Amino acid sequence: ADKRGPHNRLGAGLQVGTVRFLGHFLTEDPLAVPWSAVEYVASQLGIEDPSVVKRYTERQQTVYEHSWEIGRAYGYRDFVDADVRDAIEEFMSARAWIHAEGAVALFEQARAWLRRERVLLPGVSVLARLVSRVREEADQRAYQSLASVGWVFQTDPGS
Repeated sequence: ADKRGPHNRLGAGLQVGTVRFLGHFLTEDPLAVPWSAVEYVASQLGIEDPSVVKRYTERQQTVYEHSWEIGRAYGYRDFVDADVRDAIEEFMSARAWIHAEGAVALFEQARAWLRRERVLLPGVSVLARLVSRVREEADQRAYQSLASVGWVFQTDPGS
């Protein structure tokens, strides 16, 4: 409500929707949303002409300022924060140890956890590498656990 001009109010409204729906801000191109979303947010804000949103990107710094403000107001945290990294790794490690699910399922569980915890999603490759490392650590832990109780692993099925 404190944003000056309907284009800034509409742009900020779209930013709130995108971070809630996608888990990250579209700071590089905040208007890369379906037109139906623009119309919906405009109607929610009482803005009669949704095309005013085209003015939102006239000042790129505004887009970033709004994302920072929204992040603070709604309690979004950054993935690189140490507390966040520790918590997501703990969650994923426990999940990888307890559930026999593949990398894709673990990736989706991690993504869902991050969104629930209001953590801005990292790039896909960052999360994929973390999933891979956590799964490898869980596999190694399982092998060591089985080996410690006397299980023998055979590499040659015929022996």
